[in-house]
Amino acid sequence: MDGLVRGVADSAMPDSFDRWLGCPGEWVEAPNQRRGGLSGVQRLQGSDGRLRYRKQQVEHCYRDWRHPFGEPTILREARAFEAFAALGVRVPALVYCGTRRGLAGREALLVTEALAGFDSLESCYARQAPADWGGERHAEVFRRIGAVLARLHLARWQHGCLYPKHIFVRVDEGRAAEVALLDLEKSRRRLSRGLAARHDLRQLRRHADWGALEWGNLEAGYREITGQPFEG
Repeated sequence: MDGLVRGVADSAMPDSFDRWLGCPGEWVEAPNQRRGGLSGVQRLQGSDGRLRYRKQQVEHCYRDWRHPFGEPTILREARAFEAFAALGVRVPALVYCGTRRGLAGREALLVTEALAGFDSLESCYARQAPADWGGERHAEVFRRIGAVLARLHLARWQHGCLYPKHIFVRVDEGRAAEVALLDLEKSRRRLSRGLAARHDLRQLRRHADWGALEWGNLEAGYREITGQPFEG
């Protein structure tokens, strides 16, 4: 096995890649052709009753000045998972990450725990859940989203694919709302907070059909952390 992310893969078990690849699952994102390779996601129901997700790729790589010949995007995503968690941003727990060279080229796996009790903002709005939250709760959710983005941007991290379907929330009665982020495949650090913020916020505005109240509360949560308004 090559290209393991420190602290994520179980390098003491050389059969880990085959073991995780062999776990039965169902496709939630069928394999599709991107970046010159294949990428897809399966849902795994473990014998221990725990729900996990396995992203599996073949020759699905990105290139930059540090990796002119390409590196599996799964490795960049795993590093982002670790970095976001260190910043106090909720992300799915990493279970396994590894790469190897197979007959078809570079293969990569990323296994994460499911976010129990969370749902995407896209799904919440599709079933009109915000109407059940009430005004105060609704405002709390968006202030927390703003605070999460502020922590990322202060550390110069850019999510890179910030759509409502990648922002997950947990809104349970009697407890504070929680926010988590998914799909960090395009996440990277920028030279400044402003560059990271402008990219993410402009992207979110293009894909989120929210009103002035949502954006106002999101910015209020952002200001609480940064002391500054949105950039861009």
